[in-house]
Amino acid sequence: MKHVYSGKIRDLYQDDNGDLILVASDKVSVYDVVLPTPIPDKGKLLTQLSLWWFEQLADVVPNHVISSTDVPAEWAGRAVRCRPLKMLTVECIARGYLAGLGLKEYEKQGSVSGVALPAGLVEGSKLPEPIFTPTTKATEGHDEFITFDEVVSEFGADMTTRLRDLTLEIYSRGAAVARERGIIIADTKVEFGIDAEGRVVLADEVLTSDSSRFWAVDEWEPGRPGGQRAMDKQFVRDWSSTLTDWDRTYPGPEIPADIVAATRARYVEAYERITGNTWES
Repeated sequence: MKHVYSGKIRDLYQDDNGDLILVASDKVSVYDVVLPTPIPDKGKLLTQLSLWWFEQLADVVPNHVISSTDVPAEWAGRAVRCRPLKMLTVECIARGYLAGLGLKEYEKQGSVSGVALPAGLVEGSKLPEPIFTPTTKATEGHDEFITFDEVVSEFGADMTTRLRDLTLEIYSRGAAVARERGIIIADTKVEFGIDAEGRVVLADEVLTSDSSRFWAVDEWEPGRPGGQRAMDKQFVRDWSSTLTDWDRTYPGPEIPADIVAATRARYVEAYERITGNTWES
């Protein structure tokens, strides 16, 4: 097994057959800094929720999964055997509600990724319709918002339209399923690659608590003081933003035990609500 790549959360290996093994860790990152304290079961929760969604979305777009069980035993539950792809260097983001960096961009520009939005929106506002707000996929530093036309200049009109349409379909399908189960998916990020046949393929993770914002339907309130109750890693971001002695650069702070436990509980809550399965670590 050859180690190919290390990301903030996942490691990528390749076996002698050319298959890739994508392994999710229990690490958590905020502001592009990996914190030193793991969240128990996080890697397995992300992997199992992604696998559930890959099945739900199989009629929308092919995915990279070959097997979730044919992986080395030490990575069972947190690894996926997948097909090699030529990954597209753009973060495909769909937003149905205004939050996070999208909110900050709106407050500055009145738009997100060049998509004009109505005046008077606040944190948590539902948008008139879901929007496609791509960003760069930075290897260093932070991702930056880019417009649809800027994506066209790199990938062409047909491919960019395909990426936008797939991103919005994945979001809309996922948001409808989750809402029936008491969760608002405020926004989500997906990644695509091109396979050996030239098809666009969904890769990495999909509709998880790391790649999405999950809010409880019955607690949602636009402009809610302190923001919406998060069932995702926003909870860790919010905790870290209260620290006066950390400048959001490496090394990050240790996460207190109570924040670790509360974060894990939110990830479990999202998994159980969405899938209907009881989490067994």
